[in-house]
Parts: sequence; structure tokens; C-alpha cells
Amino acid sequence: MASNRHLGRIVALQTLYEQDFRRDVGDTDFDLSGVLSRNIERYQEVLEDKEFISKLVYGVTELQDDLDTILQPVAPEWPIDQIARMDREILRMGIYELLYSSDAPPKVVINEAVELAKAFGGDNSSKFINGVLGTVLKNKDKGQYSNTKKSTIKKS
Repeated sequence: MASNRHLGRIVALQTLYEQDFRRDVGDTDFDLSGVLSRNIERYQEVLEDKEFISKLVYGVTELQDDLDTILQPVAPEWPIDQIARMDREILRMGIYELLYSSDAPPKVVINEAVELAKAFGGDNSSKFINGVLGTVLKNKDKGQYSNTKKSTIKKS
């Protein structure tokens, strides 16, 4: 199941990355559900928890502004639009899982994000991701995010 969740996060990351890119270039024909279905279909033989992927993608999409609002103060030297697109999507997924999903332990969420950064990010991405998500977790433990908006996506 763990490796399956890892693959699920990769599929979610691919989908969110494509969405971010296509929005950035002004693609008005982008269909999130179609892209998600296509990406899941590629791995349908080995994916067991497709609902996890959907919740992650739709949750990050729905709460993107809130996630970015949480992200900006913990990475103040990096305006959101200057964070590499891949790192930005990994961070959004990690923050979403840390604050809005009770499905995986926080250390697992951070480790998974670091592994995604190692596989798909730049040379320093994993350290950056680890530092930012570690700070978000510390802030969460201090109760800083107790008033965060709740997703209408059913928690995983």
C-alpha cells in the first residue's frame, strides 16, 4: 500500500503540474477531471487507491489560494510565482496533506514530499521542501493553523 500511495502522489503531482502549467499559459480548454482520468488510466493496473489521488488533486486545487497563503510566510524569500513549478506543486500537496488530510502521519507526508523533490525537482529542491514542510508542521503543532478553511472535499 505504501508504494501504491507513492505512485498515487506521483500521478497527483503530474496532474497538478499540468494544471499549473496550462493555467499559466492561458489554456482555457483545460479539463482537470479529464487529465486526472487520463493520468490514472496510465497506471490503472497497479493503482489501488484512486480515491486518494482524486481527493489530493481536487483538495489541492480547491484550496490552492489558502495553501499559498500558508506557504508564503514560511518561505518569505521566495514569492509563490518564483518557486519552481514542480517544487510549488510538491509543497502545495504536502501542506494539503499535513493540514487537511489525516490519512498519513506527518513524517510520512514530509518524507514523501522530499522523495518527490529528489525525483522530480532541482538539486536543492529536497532540502527546500523538507525545511518548508518542517516549518509548517511545527506551526501546526503550535496551533497556528487552527482557523484554516476546511475543504469541501471529503477528508481522506
